[in-house]
Amino acid sequence: MLVMTYSDARQNFASVLDKSETDGAVLVKRADSSLFRISPEVKGKSPFDGIKTLFDLKHSDIMQPLLEAREEN
Repeated sequence: MLVMTYSDARQNFASVLDKSETDGAVLVKRADSSLFRISPEVKGKSPFDGIKTLFDLKHSDIMQPLLEAREEN
């Protein structure tokens, strides 16, 4: 994993993003020795993936009663 200084990362930010995409992450180190990880966001996943609910609802479970109610009116 690439570790670079804040100054280098700031001057070459586009290449930092490219490197994080190919390597998975880049660490940026400040003068006070604090470290920050720049990593790419996972593509194609819903922000709701991994959230468990009390209900196992499907699209048809929600839409069917709505469609029936519309037909009655």
